[in-house]
Parts: sequence; structure tokens; C-alpha cells
Amino acid sequence: QLGDGRAINLGEVVGSSGARWTLQLKGAGPTPYSRSADGLAVLRSSIREFLCSEAMYRLGVPTTRALSLVVTGEDVERDMFYDGHPKAEPGAVVCRMAHSFVRFGSFEIHAARGENELLKTLADYTILSDFPYLGEPSKAVYVKWFTEVCRRTAEMIVHWNRVGFVHGVMNTDNMSILGQTIDYGPYGWLEDYDPDWTPNTTDAHGRRYRFGAQADVGHWNLAQLGRAIIPLVGEVDPLQEGLRVYSETYDRGWSSMMASKLGLREFKAEKDEALVKELFEILQVVETDMTIFFRRLAAIDLTTDETIAPVGVELSGPLGEAYYQPEQLTSEYEVRLASWLGSYRDRLLEDGVDQESRQRRMDAVNPKYVLRNYLAQLAIDKAEEGDYSLVNDLLDLL
Repeated sequence: QLGDGRAINLGEVVGSSGARWTLQLKGAGPTPYSRSADGLAVLRSSIREFLCSEAMYRLGVPTTRALSLVVTGEDVERDMFYDGHPKAEPGAVVCRMAHSFVRFGSFEIHAARGENELLKTLADYTILSDFPYLGEPSKAVYVKWFTEVCRRTAEMIVHWNRVGFVHGVMNTDNMSILGQTIDYGPYGWLEDYDPDWTPNTTDAHGRRYRFGAQADVGHWNLAQLGRAIIPLVGEVDPLQEGLRVYSETYDRGWSSMMASKLGLREFKAEKDEALVKELFEILQVVETDMTIFFRRLAAIDLTTDETIAPVGVELSGPLGEAYYQPEQLTSEYEVRLASWLGSYRDRLLEDGVDQESRQRRMDAVNPKYVLRNYLAQLAIDKAEEGDYSLVNDLLDLL
């Protein structure tokens, strides 16, 4: 069994439009699935989930949402750094919302136990409740449903890459059947661009859930879901098609997303693959803030026919804000960046993109604000003293 089993559904609310919302508490105490754990949550992690899920929603990333955050008035003992030094922290409960909280693991557990009738009951319920447009459950519809889950999952992970979000614990029990971001545990946002970074201290050695591996882990998790529903389909080949759709959807979505991040009208593989590859290599040469870099890149007018100014001028201007340690900017780096900017400008001119439309297109997909860890911690520190003003300020900002 994965997870600590502390989430518990209150029930479903059906709105006047017919939309269903499941309300789920996290941190309210022991549940039938929390085993020997206390089922509680602390204010620190609850604030992080509350703020991040709403920030993701406003950035257009598929996600569960946070309805409320309540302090309990009781202390909870937690070992934050897993170093044998637990301490008492304020307790809290988050009420989160989604159309469904069913996970990949919800199917795996029945398959592992050979509970095929329960497996079918859950699959039929999920299809009729959340995928009714696929039709009445049948072998063919199970295959269509799996393919749809694959497509949605790919689209979600493309969005993670767009905004620089790293989930941190992408096991199958943290994968929503709806293709929504779920369970905000040790998540993080890329600051300096590093595809090998993971916010999960327990994953620091293997880095299984690092930023650059999220698409591959998504594929692996879907393969486990496919394996779990083989008893419903009776064969493997139709499910392999779903995994192919995942790969195609991700590749197509990633290309389209990168074109948008750079303000291009479309992604032309023969030209843009090399352009993007070189950019991400440049971003790793020195510590470069991914969020700031793309926002400031949008503000620089590269669409004129004028020769690009000496790179040193650019680095002391808009792009300079993206560098954590300007002293790392060697002349070799400046020459390389200038060359890339020239290639990028040529591509924009070829595409017929004017500065105003380019900046508008880039700003629509590149976040201006993300929930940086230090900002969350400042809000947590104040909240633990009874001052929730910064939590509310960040919620408004994000």
C-alpha cells in the first residue's frame, strides 16, 4: 500500500449544471487506511498544498483544487528533514476538490488481489461518472478509456514542463485518473534550470522523479495501469496502442508548448529542435532562473533587422535579471548566447512574428510568478505565529 492513507472523502456535491465535485479532507485524523499513522497534517505542508494547487489552476495546469485550509489548534509531531529530530508543529486540515480522486493505484490494488469483480465495478463507475461520452462500459470502451487517460496524462505533464513544476512523488497512487495534478507533497518549481533536480530529499540519490524524467515516469505509470486492467480487456495489444498515443500526444504537445514559450507561430522540427536544444544547454552553463529568463526574453525586441547588440549589453539589461551569479558569465558564454539570440531572431523574422504579438504569445504561457520555496516558507513562518496575511497575499498574487 502506497501513501499514508490520511485522505478521506466527505462525499460529492452536484451543482445545478450537473458538475460533480468530491470533497476530500487531508489531515483530519485516522482513517480505515491510515494503518498505525495518526492521519494528521501540519500547517506547513497544508499551506504548501493550498497555495500550489490554486496557483497551478490559475496557470492553466490540470489540477485538483483547494477549497479551504483550517488550523486545528493542536500540535502534530513531524520529522521534517527525516534526520531523527522531530518537533511539534501546528496542525491543519485542507479540504480539496476534484471531480474524482480515483488514482491509477485504485485499480492496481484490486488487480493485485485478483478482485476482478471489484476491478470491473470501479472501472464501470469511473467511466459512467467521469467519461460518459465514451459510452456504456465494454471491452472496446475500456480500451478507449485507457487511451483517454493516456492522452490526458501526457497533456498534464507537458503543462508541468511549461511552468517548471516538479511533482516529487510520481508513484502510481499519486496519478489521477482524470489527468490532474494530485497530492502536493515534496513538490518544487525549477529556479535555476536543472533537468536533474528533484525536490524530494528521499529521492536525491536515484533522482527517479527529477524534472527531466517526468514524461518517462508518466509512461511507466500508465503501463502499470494498463497491466492492472488486462482482466477487463483480455489482451495486451489494444492497451499498447494507448501507450503509443501517450508518446505521440506528449511529443506533439511538447513541441507546440515550446513554440509558444518562444513566441513562434508553430514548431518546425527541422529548424526548431536544434534551436531549443541549444537554448536548454545554454541555460545549464550558468545558474539561470527559468521563469525570469523566458519572461525577460519576451521583453527584448529581437525582430528588427538590426545586428544584435554586444551580449554584455543584453546581460546587464533585461536578461541580466535571470542570472543568480553574474560573475559566472564568461566571454565564451556571452559569445554562445549571442549566437543563439541571432539564430532565434532569424527564426522570428522568417516566421513573420512582430514584437507585440510575440510578447503577448510568450507572456500567455510563461509564468510571471510561481510559488518559489522561499516565498512559501515566509508565509508558513508567519502563519505559525498566527499571522495569515502573507498566505492571503500570495494566494491573491498567484
